[in-house]
Amino acid sequence: MGRPDLNRRQLLGGLGGLFVASGFGFAALGTGADALATDADTRVRYWNLFSGGDGYNMIAMLNSFREDHPAVAVKDSTLQWGSPFYTKLAMAAAGNRAPDLGVMHMGRVTGFSPGRLLDAWDTDLLAKYGVRKQDFNPQLWNRGVIDGKLYAVPLDIHVQLCFYRKDVLKKAGLLGDDGRIVPVTSTEEWFDVLKEARKATKKGLQTIGLWNSDQNFQWWFFVAFYTQLGGTWFNDADTDVTFDTGKATQVLEFLRRHITDGYANPAFAGPAGAEQFVNGSPFVWEGNWSVPVFDTAKVEYGATPLPPVFGRPATHAESHAFVLPHQSDRGGPANEGAHQLAAYIVRHAQQWALGGHIPAYRPVLSTAAYKKMSPQNEYVSAMDHQATEPKVWFAGSTGILAQRVGPIVVSSTMGSARPETAARRMKSELTRLLATKNPMDGRTAAQGGAVA
Repeated sequence: MGRPDLNRRQLLGGLGGLFVASGFGFAALGTGADALATDADTRVRYWNLFSGGDGYNMIAMLNSFREDHPAVAVKDSTLQWGSPFYTKLAMAAAGNRAPDLGVMHMGRVTGFSPGRLLDAWDTDLLAKYGVRKQDFNPQLWNRGVIDGKLYAVPLDIHVQLCFYRKDVLKKAGLLGDDGRIVPVTSTEEWFDVLKEARKATKKGLQTIGLWNSDQNFQWWFFVAFYTQLGGTWFNDADTDVTFDTGKATQVLEFLRRHITDGYANPAFAGPAGAEQFVNGSPFVWEGNWSVPVFDTAKVEYGATPLPPVFGRPATHAESHAFVLPHQSDRGGPANEGAHQLAAYIVRHAQQWALGGHIPAYRPVLSTAAYKKMSPQNEYVSAMDHQATEPKVWFAGSTGILAQRVGPIVVSSTMGSARPETAARRMKSELTRLLATKNPMDGRTAAQGGAVA
């Protein structure tokens, strides 16, 4: 993008304001530990942040790639999820020690100094290996476009869902003829559903778990329902805050009511909501990554996007995306191998869907095998109704925006602040953040370049 590269010292000076200091080490948990010592024609170093079930699915996909492409040796390393991963990736890119391929949350790409710490993708090379813009949801693809260049190739979207117990809802008369939860189109209809579900719930269990005191989940839920109301954050130039405190108050009052009406028990915060769900609680709002957990627990359940209580379907969505960490000499076989590997995984994301994520590559969604996957086939519509954070440097998974505004949402949900007061505080914090400079490059959101 025509700017000189950041050096290691400059980056270290700015990281203090952007990342949580929790260590710079990483564990190489990948399956290609000896890849760089092989006689393969091409060697690709790949960093990711996938552990648990996601990690197993990624390893399976990498092993399939290795079987199909023996001439490409992949050395994959799994780093600690969250801020430590982004710190390590930024340090490596600034110090010209970056891997050939990496993974990021799409919402973090804008703040990662594209053109300095990230290199642009060669779209012709991606097309050679079967990945083209027209095969993706346009909104999702364009989130990775900055200053007219593609910096992130989406692998999936992962969304917040309304999980429901079919056995409890059947008893409550809340299942339709298709075996799915009855439609909900307003806040009153939603609370009517909760009222009936509570009657069919075993004593000692809450009606719904919604991570009452978790700043990330409460922020994600807020983003979803604020988007349903058509709420905006900033003007197109990122110079003014357009946050609507009236709409924000509506959302905060809605979230708070789950507790004041007795449907969500503050004592069952966090993971306890999922535990209660397994034990018979009728509802829990969780990320789609809980699908394998509930499958293992052999719960009779369904999952839909968060209910469109404000009339417009929208559920919070983030995306895992492939990126090219900056290399001063990027090019040649390793760079082509990175394009080939990313394209292969994106196009063969059937395995990835087992973890609950919605594959970004639309041809996968149209396969008979995917259409048979349950409950994935029930919430796949979320791809076309994504509620995302604003495209600014301080947004994205584990980003500053969630750290600053998430606790304000919690204060309203838990009752320590009035919803209208919390809404005003949120707007004030957004105003401060908009004027704050990105420690990566010393520029405010308004100075960050034109984005698609």
